[in-house]
Amino acid sequence: MSASADIQIVRRLLGSKPRPVGWAERRARIVEVGGAWPVADDIAVEAVDTGGVPAEWSRAPGADTSQVLLFLHGGGYCSGSIASHRTMATEAGRAAGIRTLALEYRLAPEHPYPAALEDARAAWDWLESQGFAADQVVVGGDSAGGNLSLELWRELHRAGRPEPAALWLASPWTDLTLSGASMDDNDAIDPLLHRAYLEELAAAYVPADIARDDPRVSPLFADLTGLPPTLVQVGSDETLLDDSVRFVRAAAVAEADVRLHVYPHMIHAFPLWSAVLPSARAALAEFGEFARERLG
Repeated sequence: MSASADIQIVRRLLGSKPRPVGWAERRARIVEVGGAWPVADDIAVEAVDTGGVPAEWSRAPGADTSQVLLFLHGGGYCSGSIASHRTMATEAGRAAGIRTLALEYRLAPEHPYPAALEDARAAWDWLESQGFAADQVVVGGDSAGGNLSLELWRELHRAGRPEPAALWLASPWTDLTLSGASMDDNDAIDPLLHRAYLEELAAAYVPADIARDDPRVSPLFADLTGLPPTLVQVGSDETLLDDSVRFVRAAAVAEADVRLHVYPHMIHAFPLWSAVLPSARAALAEFGEFARERLG
């Protein structure tokens, strides 16, 4: 099948039930659709406490246990979990030949900014305490997880602390002002994210005393000088397409080593469905090659 035909399998899955209303229903639905195809039988998983934050180690056979993908899931900061993103996280680790540490950070609206960032920093500190060198860690995730990956890097960078070897941003949400042209241009073809829903997520996550264009919550507007090597992957049919395109331009202006790959016909966070999408498998393979290059 062509990429446009393959994606219809996922579109039918996403459209099989009415869009959920309420945080509990949304959180249950993302677990349902994200976990529609099971994790591979050869993946070993282990629950772990990372400085008070629940997390999960996973590794495929032959993984280098001295190198780590710190995986931060998407879900608009209001949903998503280890369970919803387990397949994406574990297959990314397999592709890179390293272990994955997936984080269960706190969610808004119960825990707005900076709770998720505090949890990501706690996990980073825990990895350091376990003897993992910063240059042997890649940080990445999808959507809000891409945002959080950037915010963790910015905090480490500003503090003059050792930084990750690289960042991986899949369909990152970089602009909580929702000012990208694709927000409207792709509204009719994106089955997941629309302006009204994103407004609700942003309102739940960002405290009233922080502007939506503050770099702490919208890394598109941050000083990106010193950004580590970064791979950005996005689907052409996303309302957040311009969040990636404009971010990569800003990073390039800051003279960062940044790569952008726009996958035709793909929708938001498409690497979640590698079991049925060849483009998702290609994206994970691309990440794996990128991570191996940067980790040596």
